[in-house]
Amino acid sequence: MCGLGEASARGTAMDGDCLSCIKYLMFVFNFLIFLGGSFLLGVGVWVLVDPTGFREIITANPLLFTGVYIILAMGGMLFLLGFLGCCGAIRENKCLLLFFFMLILVIFLAELAAAILAFIFREHLTREFFTKELKRHYQGYNNTDVFTGTWNAVMNNFDCCGVNSPEDFEESLFRLINPNEMVPAACCRRGSQPGDSAYVNQDECLMGKMLFRNNKGCYSAVVDYFELYIYVAGALAIVVLTIELFAMVFAMCLFRGIQ
Repeated sequence: MCGLGEASARGTAMDGDCLSCIKYLMFVFNFLIFLGGSFLLGVGVWVLVDPTGFREIITANPLLFTGVYIILAMGGMLFLLGFLGCCGAIRENKCLLLFFFMLILVIFLAELAAAILAFIFREHLTREFFTKELKRHYQGYNNTDVFTGTWNAVMNNFDCCGVNSPEDFEESLFRLINPNEMVPAACCRRGSQPGDSAYVNQDECLMGKMLFRNNKGCYSAVVDYFELYIYVAGALAIVVLTIELFAMVFAMCLFRGIQ
């Protein structure tokens, strides 16, 4: 009987140690989720207030515009989830743990759905799509038009012209409205000094002289500028999904282990 009692005590102690280990592992994973949510919130806010023109690109494309608010919403929910998970783990509260599990499951499925939708609608982010839209809708000097004003801001901020090159304006609405100009003024090169907004030679630029216009396409310019951020965001998304999966497992194990 004494031996059975000692074995039972050892088993209980081992169970307690295992439960304690799961509790602190869950706390760590939820703290990482909390940090991930904070990062996504920061990225979303930065994109909306960024002065370099990325906000204009986002506003012009409904899919991208929606994506920013999805990032903000996901960031806010992960921020809240991390906080709830940490509290539930430390306090060993079954109600908090169950609420945390259900909420993170919904977010996990929503993120998977968003990734699938992004893959399905990836053609809306191709060079061909932007080139077609530029040819159809860009007017040149009508900044009251959101599409035109956006492209002018992008070309001015990134020192680029067209989607692929200045040739994108051939057979376009811009050339139809402005038959005497090869490219819009937003494509013209400016002075090399920081803050210098004066054109080097606007008349020669509008006639299409390569020396006085920006010849790099905006698609490459924007991708080059944001390439590091794109890879970081992609890597972070994979890490967040993995952490969420482990957090759900630990939450359920801790839920079942609490007496």
